[in-house]
Parts: sequence; C-alpha cells; structure tokens
Amino acid sequence: MGMGLLTIGAFAKASRLSPKALRLYDELGLLPPARVDPVTGYRLYAPDQLERARLVAWLRRLGMPLVRIRHVCSLDAGAAAREIRAFWARTEADFAARRDLVAFLVGHLEREDPDMTAAMSPLSIRYAAGSDAGLVRETNQDTAYAGSRLLAVADGFGAGGAPASAAAVDALKHLETDGVPAGGLLDVLADAVEQAERAVHGAVRTGSAEEAGTTLTAMFWTGSQLALAHIGDCRVYLLRDGELFRITHDHTVVQAMLDEGRIGPEEAASHPQRSMLVRALGSGADGTPDMRLHDARPGDRYLLCSDGLPTVASDGEIHRVLAGAGEPERAVRELVALANGAGGPDNVSCVVADVVASA
Repeated sequence: MGMGLLTIGAFAKASRLSPKALRLYDELGLLPPARVDPVTGYRLYAPDQLERARLVAWLRRLGMPLVRIRHVCSLDAGAAAREIRAFWARTEADFAARRDLVAFLVGHLEREDPDMTAAMSPLSIRYAAGSDAGLVRETNQDTAYAGSRLLAVADGFGAGGAPASAAAVDALKHLETDGVPAGGLLDVLADAVEQAERAVHGAVRTGSAEEAGTTLTAMFWTGSQLALAHIGDCRVYLLRDGELFRITHDHTVVQAMLDEGRIGPEEAASHPQRSMLVRALGSGADGTPDMRLHDARPGDRYLLCSDGLPTVASDGEIHRVLAGAGEPERAVRELVALANGAGGPDNVSCVVADVVASA
C-alpha cells in the first residue's frame, strides 16, 4: 500500500460515504481512487480527497443529481457556490409549486365535504373585460373574456397568435353552462386545459405552427371559490383588504433566472429575453398549467391581465387604479388607459371581477 493512502473502508468512514457509494462514484468518474492495487484490485484513496468526498456527500443530501454534482466538482469555489445556489433556488421553486398543488387538493377535498359546503355563505361576482391593441402593434393577438363562471385572458404570439388565443378561450366557454360534474373541480380544470391545447393546435396547424401559440390564464367561479389554471406570463392580482397580492408566477426565461438568483429584479425589467416563454400552448413548449384554488371573500377584487399591463405599469400603479376605480368596467378602462398612457407598446387585456355577497 502506498504511503498515507486509505483503504476504501477507512476512507468511507472518514468521508461518511458508504463503500458502495464510493464504488459507484468511481464508476461514474466522480470520485476515482488515488490508486488501485494491481494485484488485489483494492481501491486506495488519498487523504486530500476527503474534502471533495465530503462535498459530494453533502450535495447528495441536498438531492442534487450525480451528473450535476460532477459539474459542480469541476468548478472553482466561486462558480461552484453559484451553481449550488442556482440548484437550490430551482428546488425551492419546485417545492413551492408542489405546495400550491397540495393546497389545491386539500381545498378541493374540503369543498367536497358536506359540512364545509353547508357553512359557505352564498357569493357572486360582478365582472368586466376589455382588450386593446395598444399604440404600437398593428393587430391585437390578445383575447379577454368575463362571464358568470369563467374569467380568462390569453396572449397569442407568432403568425397565428390571434386565432390561437381565441381558440384557447373559446374551448373553456362550455364551463359557463356545464358546471362542475361528479368528477369534481380538479378534473374539470385538467380537462379544460387539455381541450384548450387541442383547440390551439387546431387553430395554428396551417403555416408555421412551431412559431405560433398562446398563453392562457383562467379562473373558474364555483360560487365560493375561484379555481385558477395558469400557463405563460399573463398575471392574476388580488386586491384584498386594501393590499395587492400577485397570485401567479410568470413562466418565462427571465423569471426562471430570477428564481435561480442569476439576475436581479432591476436587470429582469430590461432583459432582452423578458418575454421568452418556457410554458405555453401550441408552440411545442411545456403546456402544464399551475393550478390553485382561492377561497373568495366579499370585497375581493381580482385582476387578470396580459403582460402588456405589468410590462409598463408598476404594481403600485396597478394597485392605485384597482383600489380607486368603482365598478369593474371603469377599472378595466382605467387599466387599459394606464398601459396606453405609458406608451402602449403591446396589446393589453384586463378582466376585473368583484366578489359580492348574494342578495
């Protein structure tokens, strides 16, 4: 045995990695031994390999895949730290998405409980929708819709963007009359998004389909709750008790970079890829929706809008208009005017819905 080298057993004990794990990491080229005995085939490790071995052990405890660990271990300390931070930011974002789904499922099941349903006070919504081409674009590829059960905004893109957004929203309109069948709300939303995706593919089948598609953000009113399905970068805001909350997460390249800590909010606002989507319908992108359930309260005001509004208007300005405008129709008009007053560089669509106690 070479001077100072450790057997796999001794190295395993010192590094808190099992001999089985060490053999696997050797096969993957992640942590090869310093020497392999030519006669016995025993793996021998140098003491200065312990630091890397412990780093591998800690990264495995974080749940980092082995391929990414190998990449981290190839970097200098500063770059490795940034890569670990980015990995953990993505992990936290994935955890937040699962937490939202858990909340959705719990809320859905509680609503199926007769005791919970009986305790709910009757509520209704007042609503308005508006869409404008803005001051720069020649056409309007947005679609906005508001009805007694369905609220929706879609932002089309590419050569077939306008028919794509219209098809996505039209595919949901049966929710206005069908109600919630025995399968329940979760199935209704999942089925509706699948129908919308098929409709979008049908609408953009001719021409350059790979460059056409749409975002889709829709809320379905159940009588006491609003169920949200969200794909893309339209947004939903909630004004409750005077405070404004944003309740959707943009599915964009820039938002992913923000989540991973690669850029800051100031850089994101002017980033050239700020409108590049990672989720959409009809473009070959991931069409998986975020789904959430919101218990409505009398006095709540919801805003669904295309990105033409938040691109040019701050949350503070949106808050001011939503809190100051009376009826939903007026709020919609003022929000569209706010976007156009800031140059109107994009189409802008808004849906405003107020939750009120039923008479």
